[in-house]
Amino acid sequence: MTATTTTKTAAGSVLGIVLLAHGSRDPRWREPIEAVAARVCQYAPDARVTCAYMELAAPDLPTAAAALIASGARAIRVVPLFLGMGKHAREDLPQQLAALQESRPDIGFSLAPIVGEEPELLDLMARIAIKS
Repeated sequence: MTATTTTKTAAGSVLGIVLLAHGSRDPRWREPIEAVAARVCQYAPDARVTCAYMELAAPDLPTAAAALIASGARAIRVVPLFLGMGKHAREDLPQQLAALQESRPDIGFSLAPIVGEEPELLDLMARIAIKS
């Protein structure tokens, strides 16, 4: 899979990326999420990248967004690392994004598609399932 990333917005401001996952009390659960963040940093070294969690782990989305804004991001893309469209992605996340946009109208917030619904990930999971 080839990654192409724009790390500057159209106006030339710095892009912040929040990798948003469910969360868990088990700290080991965060390791693959943080590994994805490290890979995003390799592909997009000019972007500001952080992880956030819906519950059971910190930081939450508002805290992560505030940290990205403090580091210079003026556009923030939220990437839900969910396999499907559950309640968090369908209801909670849009409400949180609306609240963030209302509180920070100077920042451009955008929501990426849920990764589990991306054709590339579906193909990869199928290949993993059948490999020996």
